[in-house]
Amino acid sequence: MKKIYFAGAIRGGREKQEDYHRIIEYLKNRNIVLTEIIGDAALSSDGENLTDREIYLRDIDYIELCDVIIAECSIASLGVGYELAYAEKLGKRIIVIFELCNNKKLSAMIGGNRKFEIVYYENVDKLINILSDMGL
Repeated sequence: MKKIYFAGAIRGGREKQEDYHRIIEYLKNRNIVLTEIIGDAALSSDGENLTDREIYLRDIDYIELCDVIIAECSIASLGVGYELAYAEKLGKRIIVIFELCNNKKLSAMIGGNRKFEIVYYENVDKLINILSDMGL
């Protein structure tokens, strides 16, 4: 079982919360997801009931502990960008997932990084098939 750090927007917007939840539920079938809270419908864009420092320290610990980061980057998020840079510095396997919709484009700083595995997807069902093919 792999330990997965799932990253997705919180304060940047919760429009994809349902997708996050479905992806996390799938990943939990074969892995340990350290950040299940990202998919929680009760989590608003205000974030958790913890201090910023508590969240930072916990999430840094999770990134150091995980085997792989899967970052849903369809919604721009400073926090997710920071998590990706930190994980890259640690040499973690990083999978970036990005939904193709509304002519949005993935940040060039993410898409141009050859250390990231970039997965573009049309819908969550197709994404789950891709993740399954990747052994996740």
